[in-house]
Amino acid sequence: MPKLLVVFYSRTGNTAKLADAIVEGARSVRFTEVDVRRLDDLAPASVIESIPEWKQSREALAKKYRTMGPIEDLVNYDALVLGAPTRYGVMAAELKLLLDQTGPIWSKGLLVDKVGAAFTSVQTAHGGHETTLWSIMTPMANLGMILVPPGYTDPVMFTGGSPYGATSTTGGGTVADTDLAAARHQGVRVATITAMITHAKSHEHGHAHGHEHGHAHAHHH
Repeated sequence: MPKLLVVFYSRTGNTAKLADAIVEGARSVRFTEVDVRRLDDLAPASVIESIPEWKQSREALAKKYRTMGPIEDLVNYDALVLGAPTRYGVMAAELKLLLDQTGPIWSKGLLVDKVGAAFTSVQTAHGGHETTLWSIMTPMANLGMILVPPGYTDPVMFTGGSPYGATSTTGGGTVADTDLAAARHQGVRVATITAMITHAKSHEHGHAHGHEHGHAHAHHH
């Protein structure tokens, strides 16, 4: 059974809404197991406490989502879908820190051939949707992951999100329904492709096992 992990940082809750839609889409694909984890704020508590809206949203998010455990937990999944708001056109520091901690896993090749996908929320229309998504997928490439962007694989992608990943312009304080639909589709697509890859891997494993016992299998399909 393919296991997906959606990990996100959200300050006001908009990125969390996209995460929820991705989870919903992924769970609609049969046999898919989906976990979701929130990354905690890096800002000092004194700063957060001084901004009432931030304090309230942080408390609400903390009630709803479990925070990310040790970095090694990433290895337990077949696919990682990572999201964060944009900060000056690249991912927020909270998500960058998570990726920067993957060194020990990277050195052992433990994320190689796992599926990777990205999502983001941006306050303004041209404030970094695409550059932020690529800033998340660039480390994934270094980790040897298989990038699965949504592309234009469903009509909803023509009205919301982006071909590189779910995204929303949230300056108005909400996430548009069209963007939530695109995020759900991204969840479906990642889960579907992950199922294909995990199936192929189990098939390969079966072949390898066969060789040990002298049963030669042709690899030509």
